[in-house]
Amino acid sequence: MVDAYLSLGSNIGERETQLQLAIEQLNMTPGIRVKRVSLIYETKPVGYVDQPDFLNLCVSIETNLPPFQLLQACLEIETRLHRVRKERWGPRTIDIDILLYGKSIIEDEHLSIPHPRMSERAFVMIPLNDIASDVIEPRSNKLIRTLVQPDDSVVKYK
Repeated sequence: MVDAYLSLGSNIGERETQLQLAIEQLNMTPGIRVKRVSLIYETKPVGYVDQPDFLNLCVSIETNLPPFQLLQACLEIETRLHRVRKERWGPRTIDIDILLYGKSIIEDEHLSIPHPRMSERAFVMIPLNDIASDVIEPRSNKLIRTLVQPDDSVVKYK
């Protein structure tokens, strides 16, 4: 089993419900067990800003799925929850990104682990720090808690 960390976000429809459904779907997927869930944070959109605010959280999972099968499982959950991919950084019912997969470093056309922009995104790093402050990010070899930058735009939702 490998410990992995995922980021979940939603800004269409019942955002909190979408996040909860995604967590339930992850837990029902053979080979995945959700271990911890961060607090939920509300954030402004990045990139394409003319859209509703996001709710974001991170989960830690234990999995025996190889990285590309985990990616496929995440994409299937997004599809089941009516994710439509129209434009980069556009609105979405659910977005599930693999942030970390054990100590793996993977560079592929379809999958990059650690997630290439995670340390630049407070809406990822702040919830990740809730559940993984003592985890080492394998590229920088630094603890997650040392990579987090305070950001007033990332607000606890509940």
